[in-house]
Amino acid sequence: MQTMMETKKHVGKVTAEERDQIQALFERKNGLVELAKILSTDNRDLYEQLVSDMGHTQTLFQRWWDDMSAKYQWESSKNGQWEIDFTTCDIYLKK
Repeated sequence: MQTMMETKKHVGKVTAEERDQIQALFERKNGLVELAKILSTDNRDLYEQLVSDMGHTQTLFQRWWDDMSAKYQWESSKNGQWEIDFTTCDIYLKK
């Protein structure tokens, strides 16, 4: 069995303020995922709020990537995905 090697290419950079925006969304998204793992569906109101928050956060997360890619004209690829280095604010295309 042959596995495909993952490659990472530097495609841009964002400002520290832009990095802080996506980092806050990233941390919120991860926190909601962790909460979903321990939350029982018995508490219907809390569960529905969690699902709503997850959807809203995912929308904001995707909108940030869409807005930044349009602003900076980053290279993209059909099967690729961008990622950010939170320390350096560099953007990479992962294939």
